[in-house]
Amino acid sequence: MASDPAVNKALFVRLKAKAGKEAEVEAFLRDALPAVMEEEDTTTWYALRFGHDDFAIFDTFPGEKGRLAHLAGKVGRALIANTPELFDGLPRIEHAHALAFKLPGENGQVED
Repeated sequence: MASDPAVNKALFVRLKAKAGKEAEVEAFLRDALPAVMEEEDTTTWYALRFGHDDFAIFDTFPGEKGRLAHLAGKVGRALIANTPELFDGLPRIEHAHALAFKLPGENGQVED
């Protein structure tokens, strides 16, 4: 078990594209990757598509500081700025505590 885990906190953000904006939402999420790569405390980041208009972002962090920095970062600001144009309703942002993880070269359980 890692004493200083690479993953402790997580975010799950559910997004529903407005009708006719599905391709733009997909492009928005793909184009967000370079900004996320600049974030030192974002351990993992996934842009997901579940169906025609159903998208999500899942990311993990070593602690609350990294999660807050990500929310206030380039992608978080762009998400809010583009919500009226691209999304049907507000993004549903869920904060989570990671219980266990597997990363290349590391795995463990997270203690409170």
